[in-house]
Amino acid sequence: MQTPAMMTTVRRFALMTTVASLLIVGCSGDEPSASGADPTTGCDGSCASVSTFLSVADVERVIAQGVAEAQGLGAQATIAVVDRVGNVLAVYRMGAAANRVVVIASGLNANGTTTVSGGLEGLRLPVASVPVSIDDQAAISKAITGAYLSTEGNAFSTRTASQIIQEHFAPNEAFQAGGPLFGVQFSQLACSDLMRSYDGMLPSVGPQRSPLGLSADPGGFPLYKNGTVVGAVGVISDGIYGLDKVITNNDRDTDEMIAFAATFGYAAPVDRRADRITADGRTLRFSDVEFPDLTRNPANATPFASLGGAGALVATTGYSSGTIVAGTAFGQPTSGIRLDTSGNYSGQDAFVLVDAANAQRFPPQASAVVGSLTALEVQNLMSNLMGYANATRAQIRRPLGSPARVTASIVDTSGAILAIARSRDAPVFGIDVSLQKARTAALLSSNTASTFLTALPNAKYPQLTDASATVVRQIAIGDYVTAARSFVGSATALGDGAIAYSARAVGNLSRPFYPDGIDGSPAGPLSKAAGEWSVFSTGLQLDIAQNAILQHVLHTAGAPLPDVAVGCAGVDLANDFSSATQTVSNLRLANGLQIFPGGVPIYRSGVLIGAVGVSGDGVDQDDMIAFLGANRGADNAPLQMRADTLTPQGVRLRYVQCPQAPFLRDGVEEGVCQGK
Repeated sequence: MQTPAMMTTVRRFALMTTVASLLIVGCSGDEPSASGADPTTGCDGSCASVSTFLSVADVERVIAQGVAEAQGLGAQATIAVVDRVGNVLAVYRMGAAANRVVVIASGLNANGTTTVSGGLEGLRLPVASVPVSIDDQAAISKAITGAYLSTEGNAFSTRTASQIIQEHFAPNEAFQAGGPLFGVQFSQLACSDLMRSYDGMLPSVGPQRSPLGLSADPGGFPLYKNGTVVGAVGVISDGIYGLDKVITNNDRDTDEMIAFAATFGYAAPVDRRADRITADGRTLRFSDVEFPDLTRNPANATPFASLGGAGALVATTGYSSGTIVAGTAFGQPTSGIRLDTSGNYSGQDAFVLVDAANAQRFPPQASAVVGSLTALEVQNLMSNLMGYANATRAQIRRPLGSPARVTASIVDTSGAILAIARSRDAPVFGIDVSLQKARTAALLSSNTASTFLTALPNAKYPQLTDASATVVRQIAIGDYVTAARSFVGSATALGDGAIAYSARAVGNLSRPFYPDGIDGSPAGPLSKAAGEWSVFSTGLQLDIAQNAILQHVLHTAGAPLPDVAVGCAGVDLANDFSSATQTVSNLRLANGLQIFPGGVPIYRSGVLIGAVGVSGDGVDQDDMIAFLGANRGADNAPLQMRADTLTPQGVRLRYVQCPQAPFLRDGVEEGVCQGK
């Protein structure tokens, strides 16, 4: 998104010589330098230690470098810094909050209105009727995205996220399937029963929630020290919280330039950046700018203590107290993620989540549902999942030949968490997402999904203007059930338990085209139609959590609403946003619904008893680990029940997709999921 100041910068860069644009070594004077990347090589998941964290001085330097570039661009920026588990270490705002208008939009018309109406599209603050700002929440969400998607094996930015969540992969390329992480933006939500709520005073155990979920708006980058991720920085300056829909060019995005400058000295190792990693044969995007492209050399940035009136630290309710604090060391108990010492997963190099007292949060436990999984069955199932992960070749991780690093979750039919465990250095985003996938498969495969969904309150779409704050449209969640029944040709679909739905199958029904990627085809029944769909208006996935997201965003911004309670489904809002209620409090979709592969239901003698979800280093790998792990630890769905027995619109629905030659061991093994 280019502002007038940005256009001036673009003209200046057009005059730069080819030699200058290719500069890859440090420069003297006030010319930008490219020497700010972490030079560490060889980290494969074991470089994090008690000494690798962001200190207060580190955070000050990151902010000061971002401010220097903002000043060089003539822009006012809001800059957020987080640690790897999402603790907000500082938020810094240049300019007055009242002047920092932000609109959530996947695209804008010439008159500044959104091209899509629905979901979160067009949410604009502040306005006279609701004079509160969300620029700090946007910056925090972008920073959390950079931290949560990145590991020692891959450095992903919000530009990377933009590429992998759109309706086509690559974006804007017709007749291509949806992005591999289609739908991941609606995870890490504040209403999640898994994510933590940080009080902003001292860093605490994570993973922490994100006010707007994961972001696709360029301007969020991970921060590294000694080859390991220690946090991330997020920036918003242009007033648009959106995404990049055209990746065939190089932008000069103010948010991205400021954020990239902020990473100087903490930038991702070059050989771990997204642009060194492929998915489905396509190279991923990391940044459209490099250090030589900046207006100022970040190495010469004015120290934080001398910034004076350039801006000020700000408090964000529930996230930051308005001071700078040091981050936690990842993999240590203070981060909320540490090596398992219980012996439950001996020899698996497994990591677990812990609370502030270092007690394991989700050890293997028996289901309270009669006839469901025992604690020993859960332990064995998780051990199998971790074993398959350790044996599987990662897709989106370097060095090549690394094992897949994932998080796995096991739930029963009520959505209760029976166990969560992780591989070493697995991306943090996969914790919440693996649970979403498991719960999605368990709910949609049950004989009570239709009853549950139909009972949810309507999703309410806001219109916030200077004159008023009102609901302009409501979506009945039960309409998705009706649409699904018509689409698959069954009057009892989602209400009879006859079909086992994997996360991949649910995802295929949640695409704006069915079959996925075939432009001009009808939308899946759980999706918004093409032309109405956007990454901020996905369909059932967003609509079950729409009211909860709005409540939290407005509360955090300072509107007179209480914060959202635990549980993303069942929240209702008054039509003038003056109050909120929660009518459904059970766990079945307590942290939301997920619509990309890696979750399967599990059965015993043909009876649904729960589900597993896996998320980490490649969606086909997620699918395979979940499917094969379930096959050894319980039972996969009977063949005749699986969603791939359905042929809506004459096209077979997908259930799981396993990669070719997926294992690290010698030899080529094909068809590993066939017959199971």
